[in-house]
Amino acid sequence: MSDVAEQRPVVELSLMKQRPFVLFWLARLSATMGYHMTAITIGWQVYALTNNALDLGYIGLIQFIPSVLFTLVVGHAADRYDRRTIVRGAQSIYVIVAVILTYAFSTGALSRELLFGCVLLIGCARAFEMPTAHTLASTLVPTNMISRAIAAWTSANQSAVICGPALGGLLYTISPVIVTVVCFIFFTISITLISFVQIKTIPAAKREPVTFASVTAGFEYVWVRPRLLGVITLDLFVMLLAGTTALLPIFARDILAVGPIGLGLLRSAPAVGALGMALWMSYYPVERHIGIKMFTVVALYGAITVVFGLSTWFPLSLVALACLGAVDAISVVIRFSIVQIETPDEKRGRVSAINYFLVGSSNTLGEFESGLVASWFGAVASVVIGGVGSLLIAGIWMGLFPALRKVDRFEPADEQKSA
Repeated sequence: MSDVAEQRPVVELSLMKQRPFVLFWLARLSATMGYHMTAITIGWQVYALTNNALDLGYIGLIQFIPSVLFTLVVGHAADRYDRRTIVRGAQSIYVIVAVILTYAFSTGALSRELLFGCVLLIGCARAFEMPTAHTLASTLVPTNMISRAIAAWTSANQSAVICGPALGGLLYTISPVIVTVVCFIFFTISITLISFVQIKTIPAAKREPVTFASVTAGFEYVWVRPRLLGVITLDLFVMLLAGTTALLPIFARDILAVGPIGLGLLRSAPAVGALGMALWMSYYPVERHIGIKMFTVVALYGAITVVFGLSTWFPLSLVALACLGAVDAISVVIRFSIVQIETPDEKRGRVSAINYFLVGSSNTLGEFESGLVASWFGAVASVVIGGVGSLLIAGIWMGLFPALRKVDRFEPADEQKSA
């Protein structure tokens, strides 16, 4: 699926020589490890205290709300102020949460309300951290290396998705205090590494004044650019239809009969596939026929989703989920690269905030949609309908956004027209 670079050693060294990006990659890995360890600890404790599955749903809802409330503010802040400061500030809130949890576990002061309060703090911090970090990553490497850098960023996230919960669960069996202390260390390391990342700050003279028009400029910028609008809405609708994560417990217990251990493997399989593909794309990036390849992997995503939905054989289900993760990683790298390259640096924060908000919304609402359809027609039908829907969306979007289908290289639209 990827075009092989002419000389692999040159590609590898060129990325590794980008010292600011290497520091940023290590910081991303450390912060994401801490985040997932914290998440698994809070989730386990909430369920242990209340024995109510609905409370687990509230965790997702509480984290979703800040992303809605702060989208416009986050984007404007990322375009107006030092992005490292915003990321450090957000991660400092993670540190505070780690301290609160350590104290609560140590003194027995843990409660449902305290845990939900920590979740709200994390949600607020993450609403600022993630769009800003995406924007910061693209400024640390030359334009022709953005897709490779995003692939490396994805590999850091997927490594943490695989290792973070596993490490958190292992340490939790010893003591939850150890988990929160280790999280504190991970967050502190990330803040320190970010502090050593050197970037070009936005001169005060070039910063837009805070007005309603400047705050909403990201929406206007996306709306009048078909390539940006197409790539962002494509992910929105595919994720709304093809969410399978929420239904994995049903498949593990009722369809595949593999129990909790099998459920853990099912949840890890997409991350394993995504990590492998992200690492591959770090060395062998997609360089030509970008648009067609993006639509192809979206269609593959839908087809593989159907395979998973119909599978009653556990090994096939695992392979299908790993393949889902792999093709999704290709889609993520292409989509995020297009968003970053199509957007000038002075607007990247606002556009990234919109993109992050819509992606987060589609994932959350997609899980709700899957559960709703499953309650009507069953889990298998829900997954198959979602997969077929993704295939249809890929075909419809190819017709609605021909400019996106014709994207050849990772270059701004104006440059491709003049090429």
